[in-house]
Amino acid sequence: MLRVEGLHSGYGRIQALHGVDISVAEGEIVALVGANGAGKTTLLMTICGNPRASAGRVLLGGEDITTLPTHHIMRRGLAHSPEGRRIFARMSVLENLQMGAALGDPAHFAGDLDKVLELFPRLKERLAQRGGTLSGGEQQMLAIGRALMSRPKVLLLDEPSLGLAPLVVRQIFEIVAAINRDQGVTVFLVEQNAFHALKLAHRGYVMVNGRVTMTGSGADLLANPEIRAQYLDGGAP
Repeated sequence: MLRVEGLHSGYGRIQALHGVDISVAEGEIVALVGANGAGKTTLLMTICGNPRASAGRVLLGGEDITTLPTHHIMRRGLAHSPEGRRIFARMSVLENLQMGAALGDPAHFAGDLDKVLELFPRLKERLAQRGGTLSGGEQQMLAIGRALMSRPKVLLLDEPSLGLAPLVVRQIFEIVAAINRDQGVTVFLVEQNAFHALKLAHRGYVMVNGRVTMTGSGADLLANPEIRAQYLDGGAP
């Protein structure tokens, strides 16, 4: 469904990715874990077309999308819930969800809205409320819901647990599992929270300084002593 081959990317003279190879099969949840500054967010942004790859390519459903404009990439079934959520703070919850559906078919809007509100009952209670007045967890729910409104085949999630309380983090990851299981959406998840990400994922990758250094099943990576020592402090949080 999504394949990254020999990808190099960066910002000006700063090279952030060095020959990255990653694949995400249809129906999978794949996690990319690594420390802050490893290049994880740059990878997601490059997949979305900004910044542009300086070498290598990105394939979505077998189609080379490496040089396409971002809005064309999104029309091909990719959706991105960015780091820091980046909701429209002055817009209501409903207006944010409408923005997520802007590239889609209006005929699907009502049904898609019902699905999102079923996943996120909190949002249903706050449809008229401004996005900026929501709690951090509610804003993360809104960011994911907004992405789902475009009916993606592949959902890119960038640090969905960032800055959230442990109870809310568990709830968010349970919802991501439900999106994959019940709606059949393929998920590529970038996370510093290695425990939750790898526990959820079918497969995982480890990134260090813009390079993939390790790959395996989520369970195998969780059990790996090196991973546990570096990212889990000897165990789960």
